[in-house]
Amino acid sequence: MKMRISHSIPPPYADEPPTDYADRVGRWYAASVSANHKKRFGQYLTPAPVARFMAGLCEPPGLATLRVLDPGAGAGILACALCETLATRSPGVQEIELAAHETDPGLAECLVASLTYAGQWSQAQGVKLDSAVYTDDFVLTYAEALDETPSLFSTYSTADVFDIVIANPPYFKLPKSDPRALAAATVVHGQPNIYALFMAIAARLLKPGGSLVFITPRSYAAGPYFRRFREYFFSLMLPEVIHLFGSRRDAFSRDEVLQENVVLMARRSDNWRANAGKKVVRISFSAGTQDLPQVVQRAVPLAEVLNPTDRARVMHIPTTLDADEAVRIVRSWSGNLHAYGFEISTGPVVPFRAADLIDKSGDVPGTHVPLLWMQNVHPMQVKWPANARGKRQYIAITAAKRSLLVSNDHYVLLRRFSAKEQHRRVTAAPLLSEMFCSPLIGLENHLNYIHRPDGHLSIEEVYGLAALLNSELLDTYVRVFNGNTQVSATELRTMPLPPLEKIAEIGRRIMSESNLTQEIDALVEDVLDIKVPTSSLQRSLHE
Repeated sequence: MKMRISHSIPPPYADEPPTDYADRVGRWYAASVSANHKKRFGQYLTPAPVARFMAGLCEPPGLATLRVLDPGAGAGILACALCETLATRSPGVQEIELAAHETDPGLAECLVASLTYAGQWSQAQGVKLDSAVYTDDFVLTYAEALDETPSLFSTYSTADVFDIVIANPPYFKLPKSDPRALAAATVVHGQPNIYALFMAIAARLLKPGGSLVFITPRSYAAGPYFRRFREYFFSLMLPEVIHLFGSRRDAFSRDEVLQENVVLMARRSDNWRANAGKKVVRISFSAGTQDLPQVVQRAVPLAEVLNPTDRARVMHIPTTLDADEAVRIVRSWSGNLHAYGFEISTGPVVPFRAADLIDKSGDVPGTHVPLLWMQNVHPMQVKWPANARGKRQYIAITAAKRSLLVSNDHYVLLRRFSAKEQHRRVTAAPLLSEMFCSPLIGLENHLNYIHRPDGHLSIEEVYGLAALLNSELLDTYVRVFNGNTQVSATELRTMPLPPLEKIAEIGRRIMSESNLTQEIDALVEDVLDIKVPTSSLQRSLHE
C-alpha cells in the first residue's frame, strides 16, 4: 500500500547505510511514544548489531529474484540489513521483492521512509528493491495458512510464499479468547504468546528449502504451553543455527526485556526427521551485542538439540562443552519422579482468592497454620516466618476452605520462579513435618512441592532430592532447555533422575554436613561417581 512519509521523520545522511538509517529512525520514533504504547504493540526494536548478525545468517537459494517477508517490520531495520547483505555478498541477486508488515501506523510511516531509502541505496549497488508495506494484522491475515486446506474464502493463497523470512516479532501474551489466538488454534495451547504465532505462520509461508531467521524469547524451547507450537513448527522446520544471548538485558538494552533471547535460523524441510541422523546444529552464544563479531559456532548433533524420543519436543541449547557433558550425564539416568512414586504439585493458596483467610499473625495450631511463600524457601533451608514485606504468613483454618491446606508432611519445596538475574535456576529446600506443630500447612501458589501421594517421603529422600536439585549439574541441565525465570512442574516431572538409592545416599551424607549448600556439588560427584562439569564462561554469562 502507498503511504505518505511524514515530513518530521529525520532524513538520511549522505552515504548512510540503510541499516543505520532505519536504526536511527526507529530510535527517533521510540523516543516519541509512551512506554504503554510500545507495550500495547509489543515493540522491542532490534539494535543494528543484532540486525546485521541476523541478516548474515540468511542463506539465499541462488535465485536472481528473491521473495522476502518481514512480518513484524517495525522501522525496517531487519529488512534493510538483509538488503545490505544480499546486495554486497550475493552477486547473483538482481531483485528483492519485499513484503513488510507493521500495524502501528506511526511506525509504518518510518518503515516506508527506511525502505524508500533502502531502495535507492540498493539500486546504486545494482539490485532492485521492490517493497510493499502492509498495515493489516499479519496473524489474522495469514492464520489460515496453518491449515492444510485453506477455505475458498481465504485471504491466503499458495502464491503467498517466500524464500526468506526475517523477523523480530512482537512479544506479548494473548487471552485465549483473542481473535488471533482463535484463528491460530492449530498451534495454541493455554495462553499463547503472539511471537509463536508469527513463527508458525512464517514457517508455513516459506517455500521448500526457504529459510527463516527470528529473534525471540527463548521460552518456546520448553514448557507445556508451547508444546503444540513446537510439534507444528519443528514438523516443518529444520534448525540449522541457534545463537543464545547470555544476558537477559543486553540484546535489547534500550528496553526492559527480561527473558533470554535466542536467534534461530531454520530451513523449511517437511520431512527432515527421516534423515536427521547425521545432521548438526551450529550453536553460538554471546553475552550481548558487543561480542557478536567474535562469536564462534560449534557443531552439535541435531539429536542433542531435538531429542527424537522426547514426546515434549523440548529444544535443548547446550552452549558449551560442559553443558554437553551435563546433558549426557543426566540423560543417562533412567529414573524420574513418577517412576519412584513421587508427584510434584503446585501450592493451592492463591493469595487474592484467599485474602480473607491470610493474616499477619495467628494462633498455631488453634485457629491458624503457617503459610509458606516463595520468600520462605532458600537453598536447602526453609525460613518461617521470614522477613518478607507484605507477605502475611498465617492462614486461617476453615472447614469450607480445607482444600487450600495440605497435610504437614515431609516435602521438597521449590520456587516456581527464579529472581531475574540470579545464578541458579532451581531453588529447593527440604521441609520436615517436625518443623511445625500443626497437622496442616499452607503453600502459596508460587511454590511447587514434591510428595509421595500414597505414602511419605523419607527424610533421606527429602534431603537427597533437595540437594540434587540445588546442584550445579542439574542447574546446568535445566538451563540448557529453559530460558525463563519459571521452572514448571511439567519440566521437573519429566526430568531424568539417578537411582533412588543414590538419592537417599546423597540425603544421608548431606544431613551430616555442617554447611549444607557448600558441599552439595562435591558430594553429588562422589555418590554418583561422576565429574560435574563447571564452566566459568557459562557462569559469567548468567550471573
